[in-house]
Amino acid sequence: MISARGRGTARFAAAAVATGLLAAGAIAGAGTAVADEHNQQPGGAKATLNGLKVSDFAVIDGKKKVGAGLFEMTVDGGGTLKTYCIDIYRPTQSKARYEEVPWKSSLLQGNNEAGKIHWILQNSYPQVNDLAALARKAGADTLTEKTAAAGTQVAIWRFSDKVNVEAVDPNAEKLADYLQKNAQNLAEPQSSLVLDPPVVSGKAGQKLGPITVNTNAESATIAPAAEATGAGVKVVGKDGQEVTSVKNGDQVFFDVPAGAEDGTAALTVEAATKVPVGRVFTGVGQHAESQTQILAGSSDSTVTATATATWATKGPIPAVTAEKNCVKGGVDVTATNEGDEPFSFSLAGKEYEIPAGGSETVTVPVQEDQAYKITITGPNGFSKTFEGILDCKTDSEVTTGGNGGGEESPKPSTEPSPATVGGDSGEDADGNLAETGSNSSTPIIAGVAVALVVLGGAAVFLLRKRKPANGTDS
Repeated sequence: MISARGRGTARFAAAAVATGLLAAGAIAGAGTAVADEHNQQPGGAKATLNGLKVSDFAVIDGKKKVGAGLFEMTVDGGGTLKTYCIDIYRPTQSKARYEEVPWKSSLLQGNNEAGKIHWILQNSYPQVNDLAALARKAGADTLTEKTAAAGTQVAIWRFSDKVNVEAVDPNAEKLADYLQKNAQNLAEPQSSLVLDPPVVSGKAGQKLGPITVNTNAESATIAPAAEATGAGVKVVGKDGQEVTSVKNGDQVFFDVPAGAEDGTAALTVEAATKVPVGRVFTGVGQHAESQTQILAGSSDSTVTATATATWATKGPIPAVTAEKNCVKGGVDVTATNEGDEPFSFSLAGKEYEIPAGGSETVTVPVQEDQAYKITITGPNGFSKTFEGILDCKTDSEVTTGGNGGGEESPKPSTEPSPATVGGDSGEDADGNLAETGSNSSTPIIAGVAVALVVLGGAAVFLLRKRKPANGTDS
């Protein structure tokens, strides 16, 4: 929760949201480019950070006192989440917007002890709310909600940030030691809701897909729309029958009638479920640098996922997606071609061609904490842009080279800490006020272009920009 100096402040990310309805429209000839400004994650919960709600104190390197405890988020569409921080040296932002992401797209990628954080979440507060029993296991005299939250947060930081951190309260410290000693690697939890793949394409007169539904909810609904009905496009199952509800593992298709004008459609699946403990939440849009959170508890919450389809009668018919690749340090741009002619495109200064029925993934390198804007363009005005920030490491890793708590530990900022909630202030071990970080102001935003390219070739459509739904980020 302390802001690292030397960290780049110029960061750019989009705050576009995904459509919440099923829509279809005819497209012909060239047109303006379409910017898919934040669509790397095809589904899950979206929420707003309300702040640090249950906390006590911890000390880093025996010097800096910081707030340690449980945050609360409000879910778009209804629901409440409780989270812990997994990036100790990064500040929070007031009312920051967050979205659910897989571990591989977060700073937990490459952390061989990430599963131990999941174990701590399952075996401590608030999942374990019998604090007397938890105190006995930890060898503590007593635990309150505040000290239990602080002890749990400290244990998590030891695995997420690899820092030398201790709880101020002796009983909270005993809990942290107990959790650290007994933690075991658990598997990553299932996503609340995701569609795979989020983009499909094909010829009119065919079923475009399949799109597989992955969710922990018992069932989910597909939103109807007059636009799709008017164009004759239906969402159907394997048997070709129209569907309005789905469950985990179901496959759905866009059924586009023969003779339909070249066009595009989108569907949204929605469900009410408890988001699985251990899911990661990262800041989005102008809040992309707000500290990463990990889920400790969830009420029944609204989760959504969106998929799109594009069709044409002839020529190349591409579908393009992008996903952060923390292992390779970049963004994977995948293009598939379901048409009957090759699809040629240019990306990051290079030319590519995908044969009919082919697919290719290109990893565009991006530096850690760098804003990116990646555009793939095509003939007749086809253009698709992906924007965001590559955030794959904790601030302790970025500043100390992975040796969190080392000699070159990040210096705190001058912003107030989340520890000031309720009137308390962060202090160093000698009683002096620590300059800890929680920023309620909007961060400096600056675009850093990674690839902005132009290409030639042939295609007969472009993707129509979709209308954002209220309260979603992707």
